[in-house]
Amino acid sequence: MDKLDIIKTFIRVVDSGSFTRAADLLDLPKSTVSRQIQALESSLGVKLLHRTSRRLTITELGEAYYQGAVRLVEQSEILASSIQASSVASRGKIRVEMPNAVAYCKIIPALPDFLARYPDVQVEVSVGNKTIDLIQQNIDCVIRVGDLQNDALIARSLGTLDMVTCASSGYLQQRGTPLHPRDLLKEHTLVQIVSPLTRRVFEQLLFSPKETVAISGQWQFAVNDSTAARTAALAGLGVVTTYRFLVDEALQNGQLTELFPAWRGETVSVHIAWPESRHLPSKVRYFIDWVIRLFLK
Repeated sequence: MDKLDIIKTFIRVVDSGSFTRAADLLDLPKSTVSRQIQALESSLGVKLLHRTSRRLTITELGEAYYQGAVRLVEQSEILASSIQASSVASRGKIRVEMPNAVAYCKIIPALPDFLARYPDVQVEVSVGNKTIDLIQQNIDCVIRVGDLQNDALIARSLGTLDMVTCASSGYLQQRGTPLHPRDLLKEHTLVQIVSPLTRRVFEQLLFSPKETVAISGQWQFAVNDSTAARTAALAGLGVVTTYRFLVDEALQNGQLTELFPAWRGETVSVHIAWPESRHLPSKVRYFIDWVIRLFLK
């Protein structure tokens, strides 16, 4: 195999988290995959992966090499596809699933840019965060907020989302402005957000240099969607803790007021993922790359 093929093997091992799984995906013996990684490490003179009988972890140098390798392979594939029938490759439908908040406030407002780049592509968005079997539902890729629950997906990180606690000006005029997170227990009402999958209440934490406090209090309204929770907060139904990008505009125009600005809220991971057993068409890869760039802005 040439060096680029070995690099692709290394990327597949890191993405799948297992020599066995990578070997199955590449249709190669596990021993061949192991030898290729050893040869790569030997040629570089560094350790890229730590292997034990139970776990595979990437070293710091391995992470740096992985990031560069992904870019190298992506550029190689882009070059190859541009020489081939790229106009045909960028045609057809892409089916993608994403949470409501991401769809309404992040992806859809920016989608004209992607569709202008690829006028022969159709994007069909399923708004939600629950499909488990993407192949059965014929979904090409998903955007997931929070920890990934499906080991059969290959994922790329889109970074993290900051959380913020806020309330409407009307609510604060009625109830007063809490100065400490524990003040929410005294004569304040929360807009409660519950998991659409488990129905459990999301517990949010706030951090200061001296203490960590879980946000808690009484509530009269609960909802399983962050966009609906924002609407409830704007209507004065209570204090909400939600994604900062979702309420940025309302914070800037004064409809909502940030509470506890000296405290640091939690961050939530976000990924774009696709089935590991499915060939990734060029049009889907273009969409994934565009989403990654969008979240980096």
